[in-house]
Amino acid sequence: MKVNKKVLLATGLAVAASMLALAGCSSTGSTPAPTESGAASGSLTVWVDADRARALEDVAKTFEKEKGVKVNLVVKDYGKIRDEFTAQVPTGKGPDITIGGHDWIGALVKDGIVAPVELGDKAADFEKVAVEAVSYDGKTYGLPYAIENIAILRNTALADATPATFDEMIAKGKTAGTEYPFVVGLDPQAADPYHLYPFQTSFGSTVFGRNADGSYDASQFTIGDENGQKFAAWLTSQGDTGTKVLNLNLSGDLAKEAFNAGKSPYFLTGPWNVADAEKAGIKVSVDAIPTAGGEPAQPFAGVQAFFLSAKSKNALIANEFLVNYIGTADVQTKLFEAGGRPPALSESFTAAQSDEVIAGFAKVGANAVPMPSIPEMGSVWDDWGKTEAALIKGTADPAAEWTKMADAIKSKLG
Repeated sequence: MKVNKKVLLATGLAVAASMLALAGCSSTGSTPAPTESGAASGSLTVWVDADRARALEDVAKTFEKEKGVKVNLVVKDYGKIRDEFTAQVPTGKGPDITIGGHDWIGALVKDGIVAPVELGDKAADFEKVAVEAVSYDGKTYGLPYAIENIAILRNTALADATPATFDEMIAKGKTAGTEYPFVVGLDPQAADPYHLYPFQTSFGSTVFGRNADGSYDASQFTIGDENGQKFAAWLTSQGDTGTKVLNLNLSGDLAKEAFNAGKSPYFLTGPWNVADAEKAGIKVSVDAIPTAGGEPAQPFAGVQAFFLSAKSKNALIANEFLVNYIGTADVQTKLFEAGGRPPALSESFTAAQSDEVIAGFAKVGANAVPMPSIPEMGSVWDDWGKTEAALIKGTADPAAEWTKMADAIKSKLG
């Protein structure tokens, strides 16, 4: 493996301490050139799920051979990683590195759980949205490895195209003669703000405003504005008292089953559901999400990353492993092959688009916006989802209910 030698490995405690202090000052610019005297020692513990573990086996062995540092890959249940990482790091336990979603970053930084990852010049080698997603308060807090967003999965045997507008898509879906003209997984109590967000943005409605550098500004809480109220009215019009296209009885699994059984030509979902659709014998196309409100439908972009523990005793060695080993085309491609999400490294991202499905998600993702990673986002989801569900059920006045939701969230934000 070719190593981009830009990260200093510590040769003594004094050197390590001084370099860690320097690393904490900035996450931009070139990283220092390494010294050749001495060899790294010790070990790194990395929390991963089973798929990522298999993809990292070879690079872990290479790192040990080249740097003399053993990498212990500890397989964890992804759904439990965040809670365990947050609980263990403050006590000095837990891993040196863990995988996770970029939307965790704000809370992890606020609680002192993670340290910046020094990408240096290597930042330019990643997709812009990936670097934006792992950036917080002017620093990068992760090594991105995958980008994901939702799009329309179309059963090509049932529909020859996905129209540009939602109403046209539903009309075309009905001509297919299937049970459902369109499906999206929803929770009966909490709907699904993530999956419905592109329709919301097509009305010009967002959650938070953004600063000139693209970062989210919690003081600009925009969800309750007039555009948001228009979206609220649309939700009611598509629910139980309207067209019934948005169906709270179709959970994510049931929507998937319906699509894979040929009961709908259109499915709003992510790359994680493509393999099962293809196993069911469906030839799929990945298409742009149609607009419901007249403006572009922009889904959230989620970025998967490796985080560095703020309590790691091997931070410089860990940074080297992240940037110059996991941040290489060979490893990023293996991670892509294991998870099916487009890689974050531009070289691997471009190569992956030889696959039409990946190219389709990448094209839709070019219009996506990073999911807010600021800590305040954690106060939004509950009221947002419950309100969407109430509107789809048709049990409340759309404008009044949406305003009530916005006020409730504002009170939580202080």
